[in-house]
Amino acid sequence: MTAAVGRTTGADERLPDASAILPLAAGENFTVASLLVGRATREHLTAIYGFARLVDQIGDEIEGDRGAALDAFEQDLHRVFGGEPQHPLLLRLRATVRACGMPREPFLRLIEANRRDQRQPTYETFDELVDYCDLSANPVGELVLYVFGAATKDRIALSDGICTALQLAEHWQDVGEDFGRGRIYLPGEDRRRFGVDDAALGATSANEPLRKLLGFETERARALLDEGAPLVGTLRGRARIAVAGYVGGGRATFDAIEGAGFDVLRATPRATSAQRARRAFEAFRRGA
Repeated sequence: MTAAVGRTTGADERLPDASAILPLAAGENFTVASLLVGRATREHLTAIYGFARLVDQIGDEIEGDRGAALDAFEQDLHRVFGGEPQHPLLLRLRATVRACGMPREPFLRLIEANRRDQRQPTYETFDELVDYCDLSANPVGELVLYVFGAATKDRIALSDGICTALQLAEHWQDVGEDFGRGRIYLPGEDRRRFGVDDAALGATSANEPLRKLLGFETERARALLDEGAPLVGTLRGRARIAVAGYVGGGRATFDAIEGAGFDVLRATPRATSAQRARRAFEAFRRGA
């Protein structure tokens, strides 16, 4: 494993380059809310998403020693803040970091989340899972606030609630997929309380205990989203549009999970574009 990461001489050829990652941003939930915020802002948001997506791919998909690959990628990240990064995606990210005055720490937390994925496949308590989300999701919201010049301590705290809820929504959608990768994000104490065993997670449809568990976890995550949603009301202009989009998208996802009867194994419950747009407009208009 070389220290260089990218598509330059000596680079780790296992890693996708920017041309494989950035086009995906256009179709993902992260950038749905960015369609109305202007080209420059959209490019900054896409650079953040591209970074998060690439780190996830390193942690989930590449062959070989993923921990070593994450270490090498972290070294290349440091060059964004002083030097010449080798991966093309990090070269693009450097312009965003400089333009928006972003700190290094949120990016390091996203890498650390994927290190944790390598050594911790399950979580015993909800608090442990929330702590993981502080690494895997909350940094993204903080970086989005930097894009809009709105990264105050109080706003970041509200954003953390939104981002943790969005991460939990994704986990509840992907119970079967995660189980196939050897990961269970549903807390162990809750699985025992509701009588959900490993066989239920690997089934082709959700049994009644699993549906009840997912109903419980969905309401808990929805409450976190609602706690953070007043962030929308503290923002104006394009920032308000974007954050309302994230809040609305999360609410629409929870609606979709509920609408599927909490059976996330038969098919992944997903909100339609119209449902997300309606929920986003509600959040924008109400400010929460």
